[in-house]
Amino acid sequence: MMLMLLGCSEDNAFPSQNKPKVVNDPKVIRFVTINSPNTYYINESDNEAGLEYELATRFVKSLGPDYQAKFIVVDSFSKIIPTLLSNKADIAAADISVTIERKNIIDFSEPYHQVQQHLAFNRDRNKRPKNLSALDGHIIAVPAGTSFAERIRKLGKQHTGLVWDEIENTSSEQLLEALAQEEIDYTIADSHLLAVMQYYYPNIQTAFAVGEPEKIAWAVARDRNPALLNQINAYFKEVKRDGTLRSLIDRYHGNTTRLKTIDVKTFLARTRTLLPKYTRLFKEAQDITDVDWRLLAAISYQESHWDTFSTSPTNVRGLMMLTEQTSDMMNVQDRLDPKQSIPAGAKFFLWMKDRFPERIPEPDRTYFALAAYNNGVGHLEDARVLAQRLGLNPDSWADVKTTLLKLNDPQYYTRAKHGYCSCGGPIIYTESVRSYYQILLKHQPSHSPDLEPFKIAEN
Repeated sequence: MMLMLLGCSEDNAFPSQNKPKVVNDPKVIRFVTINSPNTYYINESDNEAGLEYELATRFVKSLGPDYQAKFIVVDSFSKIIPTLLSNKADIAAADISVTIERKNIIDFSEPYHQVQQHLAFNRDRNKRPKNLSALDGHIIAVPAGTSFAERIRKLGKQHTGLVWDEIENTSSEQLLEALAQEEIDYTIADSHLLAVMQYYYPNIQTAFAVGEPEKIAWAVARDRNPALLNQINAYFKEVKRDGTLRSLIDRYHGNTTRLKTIDVKTFLARTRTLLPKYTRLFKEAQDITDVDWRLLAAISYQESHWDTFSTSPTNVRGLMMLTEQTSDMMNVQDRLDPKQSIPAGAKFFLWMKDRFPERIPEPDRTYFALAAYNNGVGHLEDARVLAQRLGLNPDSWADVKTTLLKLNDPQYYTRAKHGYCSCGGPIIYTESVRSYYQILLKHQPSHSPDLEPFKIAEN
């Protein structure tokens, strides 16, 4: 399978579908999408990522080795449907809500996700409104051409004092950033994007749900290619059945409810006060292990909150909370010395990761290593064996964390090699590290030793 990427800009008006038919290569599946944490973006490793991107590439791969995926990234949501209807794309994969208005002009696939719209406000600027009536005189900003605009128009007929602004050439992500920076009063956004953005901007809060939950699906031009729509529906049926969809949703959204607002605010504050003391050491540990320094910093924060002298009742100590056994294995003389504990913790994490088969895809293999860093490999292996026995995927973190929770049930742990486990702890640990790492990816630059500025030698 080959991938291609194009940028695109279209007129906002819906074009006619009666234009001369454009002949396209049937082996090239063209997806129109937008940049956002939920759809398509370039990640910290400079690779394409996003839930829609991963679903799309897997769909094209399922069609056969001769098929290619081409991604057309438009600069606003309002251009998604026009691009589809003008036959510049075959499939719209852009976190699209299924609405009655849209059903009149496009065909939707079977839905694969569900979201709830919420009114969002800035807690540092406004008090939490109780209902729409409390918003009289305030402007609600929404992206033009979205289901939020459709919803607020309907609500405006019921609440005559409601004032809103449908803004062209913007996105929900951009409006939530504007909300965080006190540039707008309110906006409406989907629950899954809000959860991600609240990690970056803890002053963003949800006030109340707006309307009923909505389904998310792919879209195709009406009656243009019924065979393609059937293939899409068959694909979504299969990825729901085999657990792929569950794993992908967990990969992008599984950790977004782990931290509370106070956790995020405290963490961000300590990235400014404590983290700079140890940043160089984390980067040096990356040079040794090739583990992203921001992931190592996230592990350290979850372990010790970057407290050099942290000590547990079981005598686990230091920034990386090393046991005496681990310290001996890593030749650490003083666990309270960050110069020793940080590289030792990085090596120990890598050692744990090597205990899991290389066939396990990323980021799942990293998640297993995080859980093992916290609780050892034994119970993880028991949970993987149990997952396989229950018809789940032993190489999927989303599946294995469900079987970890079963290891406190005698129906299961009596048959497990390592016996009973109260395994909620390693799950909470892993999801918390994922969350802190996600925040660091947003706020801290990557480290590329080969690109570091040259130092001028002194005589």
